[in-house]
Amino acid sequence: MPLLQKAVFHTTVAHLRDLPADAVCEVAFAGRSNAGKSSAINTLAGRVRLAYVSKTPGRTQHLNYFTLEGGKYLVDLPGYGYAKAPEAIRSQWEGLIGPYLQGRSPLAGLCIIMDCRRPLTDLDWRMIEWFRPTGRPIHILLSKADKLSRQDQTKTLRAVKAELAKQGEGFTVQLFSSLKKTGIDEAEAVLAGWLGLPLPEAKTAKTKGPPEKGDPGAKMP
Repeated sequence: MPLLQKAVFHTTVAHLRDLPADAVCEVAFAGRSNAGKSSAINTLAGRVRLAYVSKTPGRTQHLNYFTLEGGKYLVDLPGYGYAKAPEAIRSQWEGLIGPYLQGRSPLAGLCIIMDCRRPLTDLDWRMIEWFRPTGRPIHILLSKADKLSRQDQTKTLRAVKAELAKQGEGFTVQLFSSLKKTGIDEAEAVLAGWLGLPLPEAKTAKTKGPPEKGDPGAKMP
């Protein structure tokens, strides 16, 4: 059973004043529009349409809350970087996302979904810079890994880890594919730790990506 299978839609938040007051712990999912964020959330929850997968990137404009159990939430943030979004909507996203990431006390960590073929774009770095001052961890899912050969997957993973190592501690990185259902166990281990949830007995505490000489895991040094 997927760790997040109990997730159900709770509420949509358009203003910071409407954030759930009963939140004890929550994990936010962010990603550049069309990076595969909604698909990743659905895959981790073992559901088809928990998070809406739109054919129009940038459709999600508010914070969508999904409850796991009492006071513990997943939060789907608006996709960022959709060039065709009206200026008013882009400003709304920044006015909502920035303050939320920097000031939300129950927020335990941020999961950023990046297309493995185009990781660490300028907008991804901007999201990281927004969140880094909080001192909370960031886990990066390099999505759509099935689009790359195994050799290119390994190369991309190494390159992203090397860039993030320059920023210091607090990052973990892994490959992920919603289509092939790979990387789920590894992501669950991270999220369970953040949310204080026990892993299903069949899950291991730590999973690995493709073999890398001298560096089998995805955790940053």
